[in-house]
Amino acid sequence: MPDDIAPSPPADRGYLTEKGFLSWACTLDHKRIGLLYLGTTLLFFLVGGVFALLLRMKLMYPGEELFSNKAYNVFFTLHGIMMIFLFIIPAIPSALGNFLIPLMIGARDVAFPRLNIFSYWIFLAGIIVILASLASPLDTGWTFYTPYSATTGAAVTVLSFGIFLVGMSSILTGLNFIVTIHRLRAPGLTWFRLPLFIWSMYATSIIQVLATPVVGITFLLLAAERIFGVGFFDPAKGGDPLLFQHFFWFYSHPVVYVMILPAMGIVSEILPVFARKPIFGYKGIAYSSLAIAFIGFLVWGHHMFVSGMSDVAGIIFSFLTFFVAVPTGVKVFNWIATLYRGSISLDAPMLYSLTFIFLFIIGGLTGPFLGALATNVHLHDTYFVVAHFHYTMMGGTVIGLFAGLHYWFPKMFGRMYSERRALTAWLLIFFGFNITFFSMFILGVQGMPRRWAEYPERFQPLHIASTAGSWFLALGTVLMFWNLFRSLFRGGPAQPDPWGSKTLEWRTGSPPPTHNFAEIPTVTEWPYGFGKKEKERE
Repeated sequence: MPDDIAPSPPADRGYLTEKGFLSWACTLDHKRIGLLYLGTTLLFFLVGGVFALLLRMKLMYPGEELFSNKAYNVFFTLHGIMMIFLFIIPAIPSALGNFLIPLMIGARDVAFPRLNIFSYWIFLAGIIVILASLASPLDTGWTFYTPYSATTGAAVTVLSFGIFLVGMSSILTGLNFIVTIHRLRAPGLTWFRLPLFIWSMYATSIIQVLATPVVGITFLLLAAERIFGVGFFDPAKGGDPLLFQHFFWFYSHPVVYVMILPAMGIVSEILPVFARKPIFGYKGIAYSSLAIAFIGFLVWGHHMFVSGMSDVAGIIFSFLTFFVAVPTGVKVFNWIATLYRGSISLDAPMLYSLTFIFLFIIGGLTGPFLGALATNVHLHDTYFVVAHFHYTMMGGTVIGLFAGLHYWFPKMFGRMYSERRALTAWLLIFFGFNITFFSMFILGVQGMPRRWAEYPERFQPLHIASTAGSWFLALGTVLMFWNLFRSLFRGGPAQPDPWGSKTLEWRTGSPPPTHNFAEIPTVTEWPYGFGKKEKERE
């Protein structure tokens, strides 16, 4: 891969040729809409990351240093809102999903192009409303637990409407993708010739359509309670605050898989290409995505083991929590089996994919400590939960997104990035991440509560280590984005298929032309037939 080559741009820049605000704002091109989502979500990733760094700086000292505890609660809430609702949930499904799904199934666009751009503008409207709510600083945390969120003077009602709009955008996007995958596949592209990224996006879309209305209704009820005084969640009005938790986590645990399933699909695409081997257990990986989507709806109660549920309910939720690990384990086993005796190339997409597997395994193996009733009592609401969550979400979803950005960057922009800078950034991210968050596992076991702005002095050394790690993580992330941004203008030209992949998106130009394919392709092969003659997997 070339380093720092600045040739003349390719003659055909496809959908990137036409410029101007209106050409993007009113576009019906799924690729442009995907890039709009990508730019918007990455902006809030960077802003949310700044808030995370401020929190880590504050936690270097046990007292009220740098800024007040009230400001800490506000920054903590802003970090959660931006990272969860404005970045990690829509980033891969709405951004990479929009860009890649039609290309990977041999279609010219999604099923409903006008609904697609409408979904983005609803998403943008939700962002504007959420930002407007910040005029009255929120300090509820991103979970907005009642009764505090029902009685605080912050603009929770306005925020609820913003989250409702963001959720509506997610529902419409999921519906669009389901119809697209069912109806617009190229001739010969049967279900068991589909790329595994498409399987993961299909399962993700089902969760978006079925789970997201629940959180929308929940925030509407919260708004109704605040505006009209109806007692849904406030016990002073005859409500039940646990009802809010049940509604919230019935949505929020399935949405964990909206975050992680697309990243799993990305890894499933990259591993066989850079190992030059057929994917091991194709059907197992495909069906496990659907199994995770289904079982994910049944385990929300493990967030509430200490909230007062019955012993019987706790045992059932604990069993289901362990059971959901089975289809996840199927994926991990098949990924490792794919690597076995492969001809592995350690380019940036592969390094991020291997990092995903390593970090996600740590996140997965620490999950049973929280899923078991006995240990959950001691670890609940400690930094052990923070570490587990970040190993799963950032070590999983965000690292998976980074893998996908490096893998499909040549396809999206027709340019190659500097491999040397990419590897340097990966190294900083890998070590910075583990220093930052593994320290939190130790803090949690020692009893450090999460969300606390102050703490006993005995925890300070680990907090200092965690904060120092966050600086390396931030430096690596900035270097990675700088490398990609710089390559938009100075990167070498990308070939249509620089990695030697076999999926359909690589059978068109880089970047793709406006309508993707001059002729709709006919699929005759399985997309993972590397290293030997392809065998049909019907």
